Amino acid sequence: MTKITVMPHDEMCPDGISFEVEAGISVCDALLANGVDIEHACEKSCACTTCHVHIRTGYDSLEEADELEEDYLDKAWGLDTDSRLSCQALVSDDDLVIEIPKYTINMVSENH
Repeated sequence: MTKITVMPHDEMCPDGISFEVEAGISVCDALLANGVDIEHACEKSCACTTCHVHIRTGYDSLEEADELEEDYLDKAWGLDTDSRLSCQALVSDDDLVIEIPKYTINMVSENH
């Protein structure tokens, strides 16, 4: 089992959370299955950036992002070198520490 630790996020996970999942699940599905209601406006089809996360620990254990994911990441708010779309990042055997950005494109455009 792989341990995922989610850093505190004011709205989605105020106290942070840790849980274990089987390798092979997407980070997005792992978050959703464990009560972290991350946005996924395109229903996990790699067609938006609402599930953007920062992989603060364990980034190198993930398969590289493909060209389509990279194109969408370029549109994400708060992009940095450890950014991934959680719907495309599959958990491996290495533990992960995840930070959910404060904003998404939807949050900004919908005046949250």
